[in-house]
Amino acid sequence: MSSKAWQQPYVNIFKHVKVEEWRRSTKEGDVAALTDKTLKSAVYRIRGCIPASNYILLPKTGTQTLGLTGRYFYLLFRPAPSKHFVVHVDVASEESQVVRVSFSNLFKEFKSTATWLQFPFLCGAAKGSVYESTARTARHGERRDRPDRTRLVGPAPASVRWTCLVLDLRYILSVYLNRHYSHLKSIRLCASMSVKNVFTSDILFDPGLSFTEAKQAGVSLQGACPMPREMCFPVPKGEDWHDLYDYIRFPSTGAKMPHDSFQRGRTSPAGSGTCRKSPVPELCRSVDLSKPVRDRISVIEQMTTPKPRPRHRAPLMTTRVPELGLPSSDAVVSDLRKSQKVQADFRTSEEEGAAKTPVASDGSVHVFARREHNSAAQDGDGETEEVVSTTVSRPLSLPSKKASKLRVRTRFGSAPFDATLPPLTPLVPPQKLQPDPILKLKRIFGFGGRTTKCAVWTKAGDVVYPCHAVIVAMNVASGQQRFFIGHTDKVSALAFNGSSAVLASAQAGTLGVVRLWNYSRGDCVAVFKTPARSLSSLSFSRSGGVLCGVGKDKHGKTMVVVWNTQRATKGGEVAVLAKAHSDVDVHTMKIAFFDDTRMVSCGRDNIRLWRVRGGMLRSCPVNLGEYHTLDFTDVAFEEGYSADRDPEDRTLFASSGSGHILEIDYKTVAIKNVRRLLPAPQTRHQRRDKQTLSTAPGIAVNSISISSAFCATGSEDGYLRLWPLDFSAVFLEAEHEGPVTLVSISSDGLGVLAATATGNLGYLDVGTRQYSTLMRSHTDTVLGFSVDGVHRHITTASRDGTVRVWDLDSMQQLYDFVSEDTPDTPCSVAFHPSGQVFSCGSSSGTVRVFNIADSTLLAEHKQHRGEVIGVTFSPDGECMYSACSSGTLCLYNSSQEDHRILRVLGNVVARGSERGPDALSVSSDSRSLAFVGPSEYTVMVMDARSLDELLRVDVSILDAESTSLESAVRACFPPVSTGHLLVSTSANKILWLSAQTGRLLREVSKVHTQQCSSMSVSEDGRFLLTAGHKAVKVWDYSMRLDVNAQVFIGHSQPIQQVAFTPDQLGVVSVGDAIYYWDFLAHQQESASERSSPSLTSSPPAFKPGERVERRRRSAAIGRFGRSFSDARRSEAERTDTPTRSAPAGSRELDVSMLARCDGTPRKAAPLPSSSPPCLDAGSSHSPDHEALDTLSLCEDTEDTELDTPPPPAGGSFLRVTDMVAKDDQRTRTNGLRTATAVPHPGDEQRDRSPVRPDAYRHFTPRFKMFSQAQCAAAPPAGQEGLLLKAVIGYNGNGRGNMVWNPDTGLFAYSCGCVVVVEDLHTGSQQHWLGHTEEISSLAVSNDAQTLASASAGRGGSQSRICIWDVRDAARKNTMSYHKGEVQAIAFSRDDLLFVSVGDYTDLRVALWSTGTYQLLSSIAVPEALHDVGFSPTSAGHMTCVGSAGATFCFLQSRGQNVELKVHRVPVPEQVGEVELTALCYSTESILYTGTNRGHVCAWECATTRCFMSWEADEGEIGVLLCRGNRLMTGSNTRRIRLWAVTAVRDFQLGGHTPRSSQDRSVSVLMEQEMTLDGTVASAAFDAAMDIGIVGTTAGTLWYINWVENSSIRLISGHRGRVSSVVFSPSEKHFATCGEDGSVRVWSAPSNELVVQFQVLNQSCTCICWSALLSPDRGDQRVAAGYSDGTLRVFRIATSEMELKLQPHQVTVTAVQCSAEGQVLLSGGKDGLVAVSSPLTGMTVRVITDHKGAPLSTIQCVTKKHKEFGLEGSEMWLAASADRRVSVWVSDWTQDRCELLDWLTFPAHCSHEEPGSLPPSLGAFCPCDPGVVLYTGYGAEMELSFYSLSKKQFTRKIALSHWATCLSLSPRSRLVAVGSNERLLKLIKTTDGKFQDFPTHSDAVQVCQFSPSGRFLFTSAYNEIFLWEVKGL
Repeated sequence: MSSKAWQQPYVNIFKHVKVEEWRRSTKEGDVAALTDKTLKSAVYRIRGCIPASNYILLPKTGTQTLGLTGRYFYLLFRPAPSKHFVVHVDVASEESQVVRVSFSNLFKEFKSTATWLQFPFLCGAAKGSVYESTARTARHGERRDRPDRTRLVGPAPASVRWTCLVLDLRYILSVYLNRHYSHLKSIRLCASMSVKNVFTSDILFDPGLSFTEAKQAGVSLQGACPMPREMCFPVPKGEDWHDLYDYIRFPSTGAKMPHDSFQRGRTSPAGSGTCRKSPVPELCRSVDLSKPVRDRISVIEQMTTPKPRPRHRAPLMTTRVPELGLPSSDAVVSDLRKSQKVQADFRTSEEEGAAKTPVASDGSVHVFARREHNSAAQDGDGETEEVVSTTVSRPLSLPSKKASKLRVRTRFGSAPFDATLPPLTPLVPPQKLQPDPILKLKRIFGFGGRTTKCAVWTKAGDVVYPCHAVIVAMNVASGQQRFFIGHTDKVSALAFNGSSAVLASAQAGTLGVVRLWNYSRGDCVAVFKTPARSLSSLSFSRSGGVLCGVGKDKHGKTMVVVWNTQRATKGGEVAVLAKAHSDVDVHTMKIAFFDDTRMVSCGRDNIRLWRVRGGMLRSCPVNLGEYHTLDFTDVAFEEGYSADRDPEDRTLFASSGSGHILEIDYKTVAIKNVRRLLPAPQTRHQRRDKQTLSTAPGIAVNSISISSAFCATGSEDGYLRLWPLDFSAVFLEAEHEGPVTLVSISSDGLGVLAATATGNLGYLDVGTRQYSTLMRSHTDTVLGFSVDGVHRHITTASRDGTVRVWDLDSMQQLYDFVSEDTPDTPCSVAFHPSGQVFSCGSSSGTVRVFNIADSTLLAEHKQHRGEVIGVTFSPDGECMYSACSSGTLCLYNSSQEDHRILRVLGNVVARGSERGPDALSVSSDSRSLAFVGPSEYTVMVMDARSLDELLRVDVSILDAESTSLESAVRACFPPVSTGHLLVSTSANKILWLSAQTGRLLREVSKVHTQQCSSMSVSEDGRFLLTAGHKAVKVWDYSMRLDVNAQVFIGHSQPIQQVAFTPDQLGVVSVGDAIYYWDFLAHQQESASERSSPSLTSSPPAFKPGERVERRRRSAAIGRFGRSFSDARRSEAERTDTPTRSAPAGSRELDVSMLARCDGTPRKAAPLPSSSPPCLDAGSSHSPDHEALDTLSLCEDTEDTELDTPPPPAGGSFLRVTDMVAKDDQRTRTNGLRTATAVPHPGDEQRDRSPVRPDAYRHFTPRFKMFSQAQCAAAPPAGQEGLLLKAVIGYNGNGRGNMVWNPDTGLFAYSCGCVVVVEDLHTGSQQHWLGHTEEISSLAVSNDAQTLASASAGRGGSQSRICIWDVRDAARKNTMSYHKGEVQAIAFSRDDLLFVSVGDYTDLRVALWSTGTYQLLSSIAVPEALHDVGFSPTSAGHMTCVGSAGATFCFLQSRGQNVELKVHRVPVPEQVGEVELTALCYSTESILYTGTNRGHVCAWECATTRCFMSWEADEGEIGVLLCRGNRLMTGSNTRRIRLWAVTAVRDFQLGGHTPRSSQDRSVSVLMEQEMTLDGTVASAAFDAAMDIGIVGTTAGTLWYINWVENSSIRLISGHRGRVSSVVFSPSEKHFATCGEDGSVRVWSAPSNELVVQFQVLNQSCTCICWSALLSPDRGDQRVAAGYSDGTLRVFRIATSEMELKLQPHQVTVTAVQCSAEGQVLLSGGKDGLVAVSSPLTGMTVRVITDHKGAPLSTIQCVTKKHKEFGLEGSEMWLAASADRRVSVWVSDWTQDRCELLDWLTFPAHCSHEEPGSLPPSLGAFCPCDPGVVLYTGYGAEMELSFYSLSKKQFTRKIALSHWATCLSLSPRSRLVAVGSNERLLKLIKTTDGKFQDFPTHSDAVQVCQFSPSGRFLFTSAYNEIFLWEVKGL
């Protein structure tokens, strides 16, 4: 290996070491060779939990060496999704040093030693995936939330791609270790990954470069060559390599790529220049200003690179800089210290506005050096830069820089130099923004953040609680809040001393900090760090001298710290008294009130007593005995003092998660008593007689609090309960919406504070027994908000999936909206400017409009295909706008209640979700709309009425001196009077642009430390409001002051949105919570205000408390002065005083009344009594409701209060569903709109009742009594408890719902609402889920790369058309337009167009673009259409056929618009009165159509004339296919025929007149004919018409071979409803039966039909696998019950019926074979149970106990029953429709059968028919046959577990719907439940955990586990689904 020649041009290392032989290499652990589907080649898969134990090592041992000298190391691999991997590359240097280069996605940062380099690896994702979109947001600088950026470093995403990694080993050793590269020694590839190969070479290869391109461009001469064949990844024709795979080169050539991490870069290697061989490190290269920035900035760059120095920026001055003197820096500091007054004048906040430095008269430039003094306004940026100001000729740039702390340094160009200050004495104090402060925090809506277990009472009765990083003190009576601000992370613990004078608080995070506050003054008296990382519990001693905290150290070990805080309040230090590490878990720790040195703690499996003595902290455990395994949640000491008791003679109470309450004698450290709290019964009488000791499951108690009179507990079931100290009974309880996490009794014992896990905080008044809610909160980030200025409401959208409406004054939550679709997160909200209407956009792309006044859902639009990033109303209320992350912009007419869509534009808004929630901005005059788009570098201004483009500005070219492209982040319109448009950029700038010309007027840089996330301008144009990261800034809009901004902190998470309130008196900012600030700046008086005496008569001075209130009244008068005459009525209602009459036009009286209406606080805020009222979205809107835009400030109805609409009955949440009335549903406008606002000409016909055409070809969905459930809890992706393994059956009710492409092998069909893609060779299936209703039709593109499926919408809403990518098996688009079903769909011949046809209820034809899937045009037709097709010879022609004949459509393009020219041609009279039902084109421009009378008509496409017809069948022709000169017809006579139509072409050329079937002069020959098992519904054939697939209404897909004249079943299913499914004991077969009278036996796992037994004119209702005694145990049989009362036993081996029995005279409803197979038990519709012998066929016993009620269930199990006092070998049960279950013990060999137990379940009286009620279902629990599970119609929807030994119910699990079928898993404690609402629910019986699977299209009637529990069968109508059980 000494020679290098053999290593050229490259070395295939796997081939070199012959890795497949494993002689010169080593594999360890789970290493396997397999074929990758993407690469279509062999790869090695390495997987395992521990990378060090699963690897491939090259060469075999560490003593050997590869000796490869190639400079570049190539690794072709793919990281395993959701896993980590590690790669070690050992290289040798010329200095004989071995260096290991490692890279992994386990590494969080770059590390290096002398012999080891560790690089983090950032995995790429598929193009367009969520992960890739998230990573792309870091392209233009830092993101708002720095912690979120670290999420990209970690496990590989699910869509990770194959990667070509190139390492420059020479560069790595040279730059990082200053060594010379010699050769590659060894490679270790560790789990988890797939590897194709490893190479070395001295040549840099470009994977995206072909040899042809390289030769033409001469790229090889520049250092890059095309990738050799061995190293190539397959790239389909027309695709780009970089779109399919990732190319990572280290080091990267991109200007922004980091040099300490590996990640994807798009830069081609060709641009790297020639390869240098010198080991000298490369110098930084300049960046060409004209080169676009193509590499995204890595998230890891901020982690691995050192803190950046101040960036070079262009000088803000003219070409010549005035010269400055250069005295020493010491002189500068001396001058500064001599002038303290000047120093004080220049103290500013850390992120102040740009300082405009005064220019001296001599022309010199003053450089200010300032110290930082205001620590409260810091924003976390450590940079120090100076501001230089001078006259400039270019647009003014106002950088917001930070003050230098000590040394004065500035930069001009790129060279830094020291500068001295001129004399400072002439300088005047700088002008600052006034008033200071301009904002004052007034209210915070929220509770919790880090924890909801933290809230405390004060001695005065106030409540103190955390809200993320702010501590809030609330007066319970008035609701007023005080704030303690100082923490930089979320507060995790609070504690008061005994007098409530000192408050201790701890914050979460790695920086463990504790603050001590003087509560009365509200200031922080001490701050100290803790040895623990994050404290979870704090406890203050009663004296306040000792503080105890519990947390975790950096190793995750429990740590207890005790501090001495006696001197803290006097300015002294806080010292650590003692600290200790503990191996036990500690949840809570409290200091004893009688001794400051004693503590008690509790946690999982332990309760410990602690004591501080001699500087040591020691503990002893409490002997818990049999309770040592409990999880203890809280402890509390017995309260009260007694002179005759020892202070240590106290009782300690401890609560647990199992419901046990332990009473412990503190003195003896022994358990005195143990009680277990049980759930409360429902009746009041039972509630007083609660049991406390039982073996039944108890309440999980989360918190306990003790007073001298009673005890309070908070439990997991949501109840706050008050008990006497002996826990004898509950005397008071309050139910909450979620688990109660905290209870605390006030010091006076009159109030009990309670907090819940859902973010609610309230208290119970013990005396009055009234419960009051103090605060509700979102449980996740608040994404957006909008304020209703009229009613002073604020609506917020949160990531927790809710939209909430709050009262801005009382902070009470008024409404709570929860979407039924999961996941469907609300993203953006907007209030109508004048009405109680708001709109909400969600992550699913849905835009909903709600009316709060009458509790209705006004509109729901689903035009968007991405996350809605902005929704807003125009200020005049006439229009509404919405935009989504996929680039679509919609315009709505908001003056109408249905908010009809006026226009939809695609690809006009910049893609991505980072610009939400306020991506749209409307000018104040409602004329212009601004947003970022169509690219991220441009800002577009449109006409707000028509969406016509007015202006487009490219912000990336505005700063020619920037080295990177700046992108626009947000656009904002200030008041129209300014004529400006504000744009924030990725470079942390705000640009002032001219709104008319787009010219740059002004810019401010360094606005925030990170990007500006939101902007707002006051209505008078004086102030600018910005938010960046966690800070809010208020700016002087004109930027004319020395200090132009003030900074305000308080948020602990990035701020999502900030804005002024409509009255301009407040500011709202949202992120972690909702912050409401008072805006203290005076508004400028308008001319009308100055001229009105009534408005200027206020006194010149007023009290501070009246300041904001008086200004609010004045602002309300100025804003709503038009509605004076309506003020009196609302004032009378608000103040409960009689209305005074006044003369018309009495302005003074009206003004005063209005001022009181708006300004006077209400006597009582509208507080909800329990939960916020429910809004019923299903209620229809009143037609005579007043227009929303006529509401003013004080308008209201006569009998209702302004702010409290009447709460409707029902629950406390609004389920956002489409449940409008049928009349309204027909009149609402749905569907997409194009730029031309395509009308619906057929709207006027919808008043007529539609009549279904008399043609089987027209699709009619199956009748379904129940719609799909609206509240399904679908499992998260990757966590499903069930995986759909196979679908058995084909939906014969569809039309054209099967496609097959013989060239690609694509074979797809529909079954219910599932698209099944099956491999005809292997039988493997893919299941595409996207529909909720029965699929009517399928269509495939001509290139077989795109599949379309169509169905109706949910609950009768708009239809749903899904577009699927066949290659990726993923849904790429969804469209909705038609009101009813979709009758037919088709692609054009060039696949550029797509057409859809509605059914007879929606007579429309819609034409779509397949590029964007936007609606191009639509037409209305007078009669129903049955089929549609495009001409194969002309892309602009298509034809529809239906009841009125043929409709020829010609497409005409006018710019971007497409019009359809329609020519309707009736059927010739010679054919008769027929309907055209099917069509197909030939290649000779001939159109063939079929009729409902069996005729085939031939049409000439050019002249649209019918020139020939013949009678092809006796029935209706529903399918036509033409291939060359052969035509196939399929009809409802079950026949398919093959015709030779050569003569048709000859006849057409002859130009004869139309001929009928009676004219025999033209010979059309029928070549072949076949008869199938049902009406022909779909067909697909090859190009020669030799082979094909045909589907029938019998649910069968046939393989047809015309050459061999044969037909073979491919897919077979039941024609009607499936009654039962059962597995064989060996699971090698399973059997199904149905209403079609068939019993089918299938093989597993191939799911092939083995044998079918058919009984004519009968329905098979039940089936069981018969375990008959037989010498041959492999001889299997099935027994089936029929509607005629018979039982039939079928033998599978011989495929014959072995026995027929007649035990019943009515329908058999249940059948079961006994456990040993001696007898068959069958139940009838009359309630009789028959016991029959399978050997003789005789009925040996009849049980009449259930007579009169149909039997629904019979089950047998094997069990000995001596504990029941009965003898028998097995046990069986029977359940009947009258809710009775009988349990029997039997020994059939002894002819013994005895009743063991009889269960009757109560139910409410029902007026429905007995057959319509839910069935009664019973089953034995497999884990314990002594427990019976029952469900059925009753008082509650629930599962009941009954113990036969205890004779009582042991458990009940609530259900959301009535169960229709039930099955229990034999392997695990799982139960499957089906319902009429098409829901399959998988429940874990131990804890009630469940998942919903809304996959079926009809009611789930059958569910059955396999004997092993590994599989589950479910059935809905004729759909049979086989699931693989993963478990919960």
